Amino acid sequence: MNLNDLKNVSIKELKGVGDKNAALFARLGIESVYDLILYFPRTYKKMPPLFKVNELREGELCAVRLTVDDDFYFKKTANNAVTTVSGYDATGKVSMTFFRVTYLRNLLKKGSEWVFLGVVKRKGRHYAFEMPEIHKISEYIESLKNLQPVYPLTKGINSKTISKYVNSSIEHYSPFKDSLNANIIKEFDFPTLSRALADIHFPVDSEDYVKARNRLAFEEFYEFFIELNEIKKAYNRLKSNYVFIETAEYARFKTQIPFELTKGQNDALNDILGDLCSGYVMNRLVQGDVGCGKTIIAFLSCVLCASNGYQSAFMAPTEVLAAQHFTKFKELNERYSLNLNIAFLSGSTTAAQRKDILSGLSDGSINLVVGTHALIEDNIEFEDLALVITDEQHRFGVLQRETLNEKGNAPHVLSLSATPIPRTLASVYYTGLQVSVIKDKPSNRIPIKTGLRSAEDRLDGLRFLYTKVKAGQQAIIVCPMIEENEDTNLSNVTDYAKFLKDLMPKDVRIGILHGRMKNNEKNRVMQYFANGDIDILVSTTVIEVGIDVPNATVILIENAERFGLATLHQLRGRVGRGKLESFCILINGSGKEEENERLNVMLESDDGFYIADEDLRLRGPGDLTGVRQSGDVRFKIADIYRDRDLFFKAKEFADALY
Repeated sequence: MNLNDLKNVSIKELKGVGDKNAALFARLGIESVYDLILYFPRTYKKMPPLFKVNELREGELCAVRLTVDDDFYFKKTANNAVTTVSGYDATGKVSMTFFRVTYLRNLLKKGSEWVFLGVVKRKGRHYAFEMPEIHKISEYIESLKNLQPVYPLTKGINSKTISKYVNSSIEHYSPFKDSLNANIIKEFDFPTLSRALADIHFPVDSEDYVKARNRLAFEEFYEFFIELNEIKKAYNRLKSNYVFIETAEYARFKTQIPFELTKGQNDALNDILGDLCSGYVMNRLVQGDVGCGKTIIAFLSCVLCASNGYQSAFMAPTEVLAAQHFTKFKELNERYSLNLNIAFLSGSTTAAQRKDILSGLSDGSINLVVGTHALIEDNIEFEDLALVITDEQHRFGVLQRETLNEKGNAPHVLSLSATPIPRTLASVYYTGLQVSVIKDKPSNRIPIKTGLRSAEDRLDGLRFLYTKVKAGQQAIIVCPMIEENEDTNLSNVTDYAKFLKDLMPKDVRIGILHGRMKNNEKNRVMQYFANGDIDILVSTTVIEVGIDVPNATVILIENAERFGLATLHQLRGRVGRGKLESFCILINGSGKEEENERLNVMLESDDGFYIADEDLRLRGPGDLTGVRQSGDVRFKIADIYRDRDLFFKAKEFADALY
């Protein structure tokens, strides 16, 4: 079977997945069997062997096979439900307590046998468990043969449930057709696709895991480079239908800008001007650090396009960021009397406004449209689209960008990115693309002060944060998780917001933001924050791109050790957007000294390119974890830092096809 065919098979078609489980899976972004099979574990655990009661060790995670005794007790109150029961084997007895679990009476019947897994405690003369896991004996014995997957979770579903459905899906639908040719598989001694998918979820040992992960990571890179080569092939010295000249209006506006452009900005502008006037289609990336001034470069390009009589489209990754760009562009247009008719198009545009905008794009009266993915909808037509600009280009899929490009007759393409990539990787990543790099920053930018603290010093950081909020400024707190996870003690947005509401004065307005919220809800929260209606925003890394709030002056990042340095640098860039002094507080939740060494790079430099190079140098080969740290949304499992050798090899084999 072709794995891609499972995109059309609903998760509900799996036996046992009803509406309730389907809703829980949907919260994890799993709607099809394809999504489920490619929902990779974030780490793994080895199940402990079975002990007898007299072999249990206090304070350790142990598994024991017990027969249920006849002392089952259940009591329900308004706020809780408590179950106590004991079990025994030939060597002793264990008492167990469960909270808020109401179905155990029918499960733990007298004389039934189960495996109980938990941290051993002492209760009088007997050992005790609180909230132990309950396993069927046969299933637990089977689980001892493999490392057990630990998945990113949401409340109401656990790793055991996910692994059960993953296992049944792979068994039912495999074997899968291999997308890599036999020569590649032989060259690298890769497992088959079916074997790799089984082993990435249920590896027998670390060797199986590494082989499976390498195969899947290589495949992602390989497919990416094939797509990239197709795009390069299409644009390679393609004659342009839109040949620009440097107009008087463009030159006038450039001299009137009320600040001096940096050398990097001027160099990028000259590169773009050269492309647009060359007679060939431009496909250029402007890569610059956070706050280096890429947006004004994009707007100048739109001014040049309009003054040549053509249309341009500017696509941003979020509605709030697109709206902020639109507002800035309108202000500049009016202040300098530019010949632009600018429109804003997003998913929340009203039907009446949308009708007028579509008409203006079709007849050419609108010569610059700013928006989100709404710009790529089928019914949008342009009269003369000559320039397409995508902000944070890696946030859009290849097909999304190409769909917008196809709205014109081979328009020029300008991509913007603030995501720094190490030089050794960038030389491959961007091969064939025209790339302009802006390394310097405007002289009026105030450096962000960065501090590193342990978890024990968290309250000191929050006190400092509150002094800024009390002074009328705003703050951001970043957590790695959305909600409490039974398999980790990492900070999560849901509980942290509750903690802050108890800690802070009642007049401090606290909001939350995370990737599982619906787009309109995310946009509403970000707009509230941009408007100053939220004082402290508790968020996951979804805040990394998508909002520009000059009044936000403090960002506190919990469990900073869980993020790559490039991601931390991007997050730090969410503050320091205005004229106020700004601060970044990194909390090392692990307490490990080696993590302090890595995180200290953030204190030493605010140069994103240096930080990316150091991240590559310091990043080890990794342990048994499925977490990607590059922040690159193209890849489910591959990481351009950790898998750099595979990255180069995949490019070599993909290039050989052309």
